[in-house]
Amino acid sequence: PIVVPADVHQALFAAIEKDPNARVKIDLAAQKLALPDGRAVEFPVDAFSKQCLMDGVDELGYILKRDAAIAAFEAHREGSINTLETA
Repeated sequence: PIVVPADVHQALFAAIEKDPNARVKIDLAAQKLALPDGRAVEFPVDAFSKQCLMDGVDELGYILKRDAAIAAFEAHREGSINTLETA
């Protein structure tokens, strides 16, 4: 989700009430909203979520795209850690 200050949130609702076809441009790369009244508002987004959105994947898709690297890492580490052994 994009989190904006309360005044921006209210401005968005006011713009939509005034014109249900009002458009808001979301520039994820720049982390900016272009509001119908012409204002540009920055918004925070964590780097991982931003990357997933830019790549068009969710968390699982992110992991699946790295399946080969994960398998190689696990093969290299195989036998070095026994996760079934109790202390």
